[in-house]
Amino acid sequence: MRIAVLGTGGIGGYFGGRLAASGHDVTFVARGPHLQAIRERGLQVASVAGDFTVNPASATDDPATVGEVDVVLLAVKTWQLPPVLEKLPSLVGPATAVVTTQNGVEAPGQVAAVVGRGAVLPGIAKIFAVIDGPGRITHAGGPASLAFDEWEAPPGAPSQRVSRLREAVTASGAVSPVPDDIWAELWSKMLFVVPFGGLGAALAATLGELRTKPARRQLLRDAMREVEALARARGIRLPEKVVDGTMAFVDDQPADATTSLQRDLLEGRPSELDAWTGAVVRLAAESGVEVPLHRLLLEVLTSRHPDALPG
Repeated sequence: MRIAVLGTGGIGGYFGGRLAASGHDVTFVARGPHLQAIRERGLQVASVAGDFTVNPASATDDPATVGEVDVVLLAVKTWQLPPVLEKLPSLVGPATAVVTTQNGVEAPGQVAAVVGRGAVLPGIAKIFAVIDGPGRITHAGGPASLAFDEWEAPPGAPSQRVSRLREAVTASGAVSPVPDDIWAELWSKMLFVVPFGGLGAALAATLGELRTKPARRQLLRDAMREVEALARARGIRLPEKVVDGTMAFVDDQPADATTSLQRDLLEGRPSELDAWTGAVVRLAAESGVEVPLHRLLLEVLTSRHPDALPG
């Protein structure tokens, strides 16, 4: 398969690296010293599942030079999407699949507005992996899974391109679970990360501090309830006891865990606040759902971090 990886960070570097190492024709899109190192020394991946290096590795900073591919793995963060979407059409042919991996639930629609809904495979990556220096990716844990499906998945057997890509991901040594409902999966992840991220950033609290202090634990649950109500109002078929299940998941996670949103805000980096808390507030207004906790969190976080939202 011909594959283009847009965003050679933790997600793109790991899954794209696995696919390249297993023999697929993968081109990595990167910038600066990261790009130079990949060109000179290949892409090096240190993984709890086994280290490997892709060398030589095809890499560029201009997607327009790649041409049409079978699969685009879109692995940039949400705030990086606009300039990337300008270059995306040059990679997409009649049968190309564009796999989205962004946090939140709006990225598939943003991509579909550029290349059409039929090209988009909404996806969700679950992995702890980061760039650990130019040309180096470190995979520290997590399921290392990449789930995806057609926008409107047909009943029964998956589409040919979904089946082919799942087989390729699995054969590469990664995991590609078959979701019952990809949209329910996306919203279930949002129900976890957005309340955790918003409250963690507002209170400068770890997950352990949120879950063990009764008042904060109740706020976390209440914020999850708001996301659940919004999802159901938009026709998403979440599990019946999704909040209870998510709180049980919270209790199993490391006590010192924080979200990328919290770390980015506190360190003054661009963040995904607009795609997380901002999206809940925005979509709730569209759907006529009250989300007072998320409106408060958005106000608090944007007041403390004036550059956190675009525009």
